[in-house]
Amino acid sequence: MIRTVTTLAVLLAAPAAVAQSMELTPAESRAATIGSSDTFTGTALVAPVFGPDMGDVSAGEVTFLPGARSAWHTHPAGQKLVVTAGSGWVQERGQPKQLMQAGDVIWCPPGIEHWHGATDKTHVTHFAIQQVVDGSAVTWGEKVSDADYLE
Repeated sequence: MIRTVTTLAVLLAAPAAVAQSMELTPAESRAATIGSSDTFTGTALVAPVFGPDMGDVSAGEVTFLPGARSAWHTHPAGQKLVVTAGSGWVQERGQPKQLMQAGDVIWCPPGIEHWHGATDKTHVTHFAIQQVVDGSAVTWGEKVSDADYLE
């Protein structure tokens, strides 16, 4: 009888031992840094939203000031952009650039070379969400030239 009660107590306590609770990350704790001049033209502020703790998926909030943009790049598992403020441009290599505005969601498939950023006159903010594959979420290419950006 004592063994049965002890076993029952352990089984009932086990879920509580592994239970987790919600975690709130205050906005002010997600300090933005200026994006590297190796991968951005102009001023881009990059703040982590969450690291790869959700099945190797990570996200960053990126604000591009007017004229700022990423370099050409690809993602091994693709990328979702969720535009939250302003308007900007996104372009797939070999295709015309497209206007992206607050509320838009852009899907860029795996391996597709693209860039994104502000227009020459407006800022844009988006969440960039991508999966890490074999230790990397992005492969950077050359910068977008001013001529190509304004084309």
